[in-house]
Amino acid sequence: MLKPLYITTPIFKSNVASEQCNAEVFYKMECYQPTGSFKLRGMDFLMKDLASKGHKKVIGSSGGNAGYSLAYVGNHMSIGVHLVVPKTTSTYMIDKIKRFGANVEIFGENWDEANVYAINLSEELKLPYIPPFDHPQLWQGHSTIIDECALQISKPDKIVVAVGGGGLLSGIFEGLLRNKWSNVKIVTAETEGAASFAKSFNANQIVKLEGVSTIATSLAAKQVASQTLHYAKQFDVEPYIMSDKVAFMGCQDFFREFHTLVEPACGAALSYSKHNVLRQGEKVLVIVCGGVNMGFEKYVEYKEKYLSEIQ
Repeated sequence: MLKPLYITTPIFKSNVASEQCNAEVFYKMECYQPTGSFKLRGMDFLMKDLASKGHKKVIGSSGGNAGYSLAYVGNHMSIGVHLVVPKTTSTYMIDKIKRFGANVEIFGENWDEANVYAINLSEELKLPYIPPFDHPQLWQGHSTIIDECALQISKPDKIVVAVGGGGLLSGIFEGLLRNKWSNVKIVTAETEGAASFAKSFNANQIVKLEGVSTIATSLAAKQVASQTLHYAKQFDVEPYIMSDKVAFMGCQDFFREFHTLVEPACGAALSYSKHNVLRQGEKVLVIVCGGVNMGFEKYVEYKEKYLSEIQ
């Protein structure tokens, strides 16, 4: 059996957040994965299955961390990757993806349009299609986060996790069920311009957003995976929505404490533990999902944009 390309990430206690909230706040540092995010786990599982079946090339759609992790895994497994990204994808991210040998095609005004095109292209070329979040093997890979957590710390009172399309959250749910942590409260973090899960959860049915508008681009899915909502009904879930400014503040606080850049999508989860919404004495685990779609230049740009509001 091939060795996993993802690593067992550490859990660190946030002394700053713990002191601010008078609670015990721990961070699962998925930002330390070789590709900078949890996405590597799911792509590792899915691509190994395809490799075992003899596939030598795949089609994917993602201009973010899923595409970056797919390209990384494809490079290590000698599987060709053709990635369709929307026009909104930054040159910074496209260059990172190309460094792993992936062929990048730009199509569509947003991810939804790029995704439809990628699916049609995979059918036309008779090649496997790799989605960024909606696939059982992706969730299986992401669920290993909780397997590790169960060996690293005792059961927390709450787990805080950012939600975009729902791939990470589905994996967290699966891991909680497998490790008999189903009574842990789940706090989902989304920004105001991309709260597809919160709207669906509150409506008890899938709600598709008309559009998304947020700096947390990795959360910018118009519709959450249906399986994610199905899992959520089995847990005590509390949706938490914040502004882009607050999400960036989570990134800034994390950078100050751990000297590591993460995306605003990850900052959404980090901001929950920073703003006095935890109960005294609670033990809280925050999934630091990571993300590499924000270089230092973008960090400075956001800092300047929100500086007057933050100070």
